[in-house]
Amino acid sequence: MLEVLTGSGLALSAGLNAFIPMVSIGLLARYTDVVDLPAQWAWLENPWVLVVLGVLLVLDVVADKVPAVDHVNDVVQTLVRPTAGGIVCAAGSSSETPALTDPGEFFTSSAVVPFVIGLVLALSTHLAKASGRAVVNVSTAGVGAPVVSTIEDVSALTMTALAILVPVLVIVFLLILVALLLWVRQRFARRRRERSIG
Repeated sequence: MLEVLTGSGLALSAGLNAFIPMVSIGLLARYTDVVDLPAQWAWLENPWVLVVLGVLLVLDVVADKVPAVDHVNDVVQTLVRPTAGGIVCAAGSSSETPALTDPGEFFTSSAVVPFVIGLVLALSTHLAKASGRAVVNVSTAGVGAPVVSTIEDVSALTMTALAILVPVLVIVFLLILVALLLWVRQRFARRRRERSIG
């Protein structure tokens, strides 16, 4: 059960920022005993993969804070974040996966289940993020983009840490995050109504 929570938490985190959970589990697997990746996902701890993921993480963090560029980034990330969610969910839940020498076998085995679950969770989070970001950009004329982006990055980092270290708290954090998002959405809707009336 904890493995499922770990994988799900990592996938939800990937929906906010694809590279935070990937870099985190790669670094932890490479330099600590906290994460022990299954053999087929060990490529995540390869130094070259970590460098590439680190560069992509920096680019994503910067692009996501610039109004208008963040929208283009969200469009591009519509493919990247769900894929990353599937990868970290499958790796984080320690699923047994067939050798990568036969990719066709992957899709006919039970190993595809955590990947698909992660893909769906990350896609859901990404779509909510992207639609919420559009509302923030329009209602604040882009000024709110860096603030909201920073909150998303901190949330992704927190969710990743909880998923790895205390998976049970993923549920609590997710409930808090949903409540916060609903509150922010309600506040922006109220502000928009006040502007249209005034």
